[in-house]
Amino acid sequence: MNSTDILLNDIKVKRLFSCLSNTGEESRIVGGAIRDVLCGKTPQEIDIATRALPETVMKAAQQSGYKVAPTGIEHGTVTIIIEGQPFEVTTLRTDVETDGRYAKVTFGNSFEEDAKRRDFTINALSLSQGGVIYDYVNGLVDLTSGHVRFIGDPETRIHEDFLRILRFFRFSASHGVGDLDPEGLKQCILAKENLLSLSRERIHTELFKLMITERAPEILAILSHHGFAKLLLGESFPDRAKRLRAFEKLINKPPCPLLMLAAFTVLTQSDVDRLRERLRLSNDEFNRLTASAKIYDRLKETRQAPDRAKLKELLYLFGSSACRDGLCLAVSDTSPKTDDSLWIEAADFLADAPTPIFPIKSSQLIARGIEPGQKLGQALKLLQNAWIQAEFPQDPTILENLTRQVIEEVSKTN
Repeated sequence: MNSTDILLNDIKVKRLFSCLSNTGEESRIVGGAIRDVLCGKTPQEIDIATRALPETVMKAAQQSGYKVAPTGIEHGTVTIIIEGQPFEVTTLRTDVETDGRYAKVTFGNSFEEDAKRRDFTINALSLSQGGVIYDYVNGLVDLTSGHVRFIGDPETRIHEDFLRILRFFRFSASHGVGDLDPEGLKQCILAKENLLSLSRERIHTELFKLMITERAPEILAILSHHGFAKLLLGESFPDRAKRLRAFEKLINKPPCPLLMLAAFTVLTQSDVDRLRERLRLSNDEFNRLTASAKIYDRLKETRQAPDRAKLKELLYLFGSSACRDGLCLAVSDTSPKTDDSLWIEAADFLADAPTPIFPIKSSQLIARGIEPGQKLGQALKLLQNAWIQAEFPQDPTILENLTRQVIEEVSKTN
């Protein structure tokens, strides 16, 4: 079975082609899905190009009983939903006017012209319902050799959409082999200031996709060397990114874009604040980076793996997920020649250990005469600190002794 049969034998794809055949026009799978299956990867989405106009596509979908939405109809794109899976179907088009961010298009009927307006040769393949791969720009050769190359003149392609600068690095990281295409790299460097004209959300999306690729540390080093990282993120530390990826593999931790971003460009909370603004981080992303930075700050001085008492304290204060992030961030600051056995042991402990739960409730202190309000808050804080220092005991006798000592101390204050 050919690798592209994975796409064509998918029952939802068959139904989609059957639906589109009612338009009377040819339709093909295009772009990333073909690229990925030829590389042995699972495609994240399956896109279709068609000679049919958007209104005709929508009518055919409705007649077949499928939900359809005009998600980008001004550019010829509608989304057909088949059994819960969305498929973008786009009418063939040519660019009339571009300004580096947006394009005005007119509809066409040439798959070849549509392919030539795309960004990279490896993204310009199309696949017919009958299983024929159409390659108008030598994309198959480039895909086999790991050569990520702009279609035609790199400068022209970049000035059509400046996001292609980051896409060049992202696809070089995910599908490239060896040195980056020299002319493509040159033109990206010359045009890099134009990245500031893009929305921060688009930059966020592309960078996060890059961060989880196999070659991310290598490509991030190139971005740092040529000033892209400084322009978009601030100070950068490519050696930390490389160290992090090596440690992630040691502990079988899947690549995390946010953690790679932290290793690459976060030292302090001010760095986190800056990234929130420059990349429009979500609240969850910001809070996770903040926790990682706090843990990193507690561990960075010794550059040694924390013992179990320290790990339990961090677990109690920050939770398991944040602790693993912070630990990895601390490792990224160590030498590649470090003996990682204790760090691995610490990571394994964090993966399995339950988060300590403070066993004493405020109601118990109130029942013993501590007044609600400032004194109660003071007592709880002192008791928590004592409990942490005692390494999280659960024994009732020890807890009683700690509680009595704190109550006595608080009672002496006015």
